Amino acid sequence: MITDDENSALVRAAARNNAEWCDAVCRAHGLAGEFGEGTWSSTRRTPPLYPDAVSLTPQASAADLAARIDTASPGCSVKDSFACLDLEPLGFEVLFEAQWICREAGRTAPVTTALRWETLRSAASLPAWEKAWNDGEEGNGLFRPELLDGDSTFLAARSEGRIVAGAIATRGASVVGVSNLFATGDAPDAEESAWAGVLTEVTGLWPGLPVVGYESGESLDAAVRQGFTPIGPLRVWLHTA
Repeated sequence: MITDDENSALVRAAARNNAEWCDAVCRAHGLAGEFGEGTWSSTRRTPPLYPDAVSLTPQASAADLAARIDTASPGCSVKDSFACLDLEPLGFEVLFEAQWICREAGRTAPVTTALRWETLRSAASLPAWEKAWNDGEEGNGLFRPELLDGDSTFLAARSEGRIVAGAIATRGASVVGVSNLFATGDAPDAEESAWAGVLTEVTGLWPGLPVVGYESGESLDAAVRQGFTPIGPLRVWLHTA
């Protein structure tokens, strides 16, 4: 059972972990993000699907976050990790809402399927992983080889030699963050099965750490069925003015 104090600390840890992953992606693309007091931000536009700023505490200022980023470039966005910022007066609108989730450390790994999971080791394996993650569409090199040498681990499951599921696990100081989870195919339990496989891998690598991430809708339901607990809301804002 997670107490209120533990819940608050886990949300902060999840937000920090996610910002560290965003920072790693940016640095792999030659962009230097900056961790400030209660924020992470990039003065230059970040790669597609990645925010330009992330709030790390509920006390972060909307005006301060907006001042740190390039709102003149199309696609500028802010991850409001505590769903408490009012960015509308600054020209933003809510892009989507989600829930931070946590699976406590020490829980038994779920029963997995017959899929064979592996850790990607070579840069040559990244294009196939990105294509599977991108619903079968050729990628544009979003996930650079430099990411294989940091704190993040690319996980993949294969069927008949083809990648059919995967995720990225980022080791932080006190949590492991799982992001970019995907499962191909139309099976109703495909995503839940992917969670089971990923959790087996992650709990084997880092058995003493809680696992965190964020999800919404049916993806959130699948995570909850695999033992996650929603611990707090977040919003992503897109600059439209």
